[in-house]
Amino acid sequence: MKFRSLIPVARLLAAGLTVFAAAAAHSATGDAGTPTSKEDPMVVMHTNLGDIRIEVFEDDAPKTAANFIQYVKDGFYAGTIFHRVIPGFVIQGGGFDENYRQKSTRDPISNESDNGVDNDRGTLSMARTNDPDSATSQFFINLSDNAPLNAGRGRPGYAVFGKVTDGMDVVDRIADVQTGSAGPFRQDAPQEMVVIESAEVVSE
Repeated sequence: MKFRSLIPVARLLAAGLTVFAAAAAHSATGDAGTPTSKEDPMVVMHTNLGDIRIEVFEDDAPKTAANFIQYVKDGFYAGTIFHRVIPGFVIQGGGFDENYRQKSTRDPISNESDNGVDNDRGTLSMARTNDPDSATSQFFINLSDNAPLNAGRGRPGYAVFGKVTDGMDVVDRIADVQTGSAGPFRQDAPQEMVVIESAEVVSE
């Protein structure tokens, strides 16, 4: 069984490298040729520790955004857990149910980590194996500015496709749970189950 993973970078982070990037502004052209603002889709995740509101970067990461939105619409994330918590780094979820059974997913998507959006605190990225094009349903939320996760020269990174716009206090609450061994994981698994009870698209 292959687990979506941040390893090897999860344990090999270089300390002190921080990059801040503001989310790019999005615009579209109206019928009369006048520029009009285009709102990104918004998703709300209802967890047992509170709600997390997410802006999905439809223009910056179109394939990744569409993939995530479809999983949300399919009700895939209901009953999944945050199975990996590494304080100061990430919280990761979206692939295992409460019995630590890995859910069946659609086919993997291509990596969009070269979109110029950095893995800064509060952003969401796709988790994957060492194969850059292996991401399916699992995602992580950055707890810090994680520059080593960004794409580099000749090196694929982890594709940022959204950001938390409300509920970072909930994210930090998840980051504070005690971790240890659970299910197939020998470390970093919350000892208090953190469940995504449901997720919904609230605007498109």
